[in-house]
Order: sequence, then structure tokens, then C-alpha cells
Amino acid sequence: MWLQLTNVVYVLVAISMVVLILMQRGSGAQAGSGFGGGASSTVFGSRGSSNFLTKSTKWLGVLFFVISMGMAMYASKSAVGELDAKPDLGVMGQAAPAQPVPALPTAPAQPAQSAPAPVIPVAAPDYTQPEATQAQPQPAPDAPVPAPSATPAQGG
Repeated sequence: MWLQLTNVVYVLVAISMVVLILMQRGSGAQAGSGFGGGASSTVFGSRGSSNFLTKSTKWLGVLFFVISMGMAMYASKSAVGELDAKPDLGVMGQAAPAQPVPALPTAPAQPAQSAPAPVIPVAAPDYTQPEATQAQPQPAPDAPVPAPSATPAQGG
């Protein structure tokens, strides 16, 4: 109960600080107004540097930092006591215990592949000689020689 009350006071102090800071007039507004004499010759005017708004803002700021430090100390002390305790998982703590994951089915065995076709080495052309005297690449001696086609060539 005290923690919730502290949180409510903390938020109200923060909102009050924002409102009071926005309501105040900057000190530069009077200082640059007239460079003449009178009240505008002082930086903060003739009333002095503190009025109700600045005093209220100061004490709200002090209260804000005191509450912040108190909440930080409370959180750190409660965290030290919970190092050995089981963490509170909230709704997820009520979930059913984890089931073991079933093993994935294995892929069917791949049929054995036939050996790849042999690669016939072909000699690279020799570009150092003129084109007329270049030797044509010869197939390897153990390579099969392609049979000539039996279809006659048709002219057209």
C-alpha cells in the first residue's frame, strides 16, 4: 500500500513541477526589456530573485529527488533479497511445464548416384603461331571417336 501511495505522490509531484516551470517567466525577459533604469535594470526585477513560483518549484524538486532516491533504495534492497528466490513470472508462471520437442523425421535415404561422366581433356589452342598453322585439338587416345552421321546433308 505504501509503495502505491508513494508512486501516486511521485507522479503528482512531477506533474506539479512541469506546470510550475511552464508558468514561470524567464529571467531574460525583463533583463533585455529596457537597459534603462528602474526595475528592468536588475536581472530579476525589483521583487528579487525568489517568489512563490520559484520557491514552490525548488521544494517540489527536492521532494522529487528524495522520493526518487527512496524508491531506488527500496528497489535495490528488494532485489538483493530476491537473488536466491525464484523470479515471479506472472501469468507465464502458471503455464503448463514445457513439453519435450519431438524429434524431426529424418529424410529418406538418397539413392546412390551413378558416377559422373568422364571429362575429355581438350588441348587449348596455341595463339603464338599464325592461325593457318595452328594444330587442331586432338581427342585423347582413349576417348571414343564419334561415329559419322548417317543422314545425308540436304542443300537448300
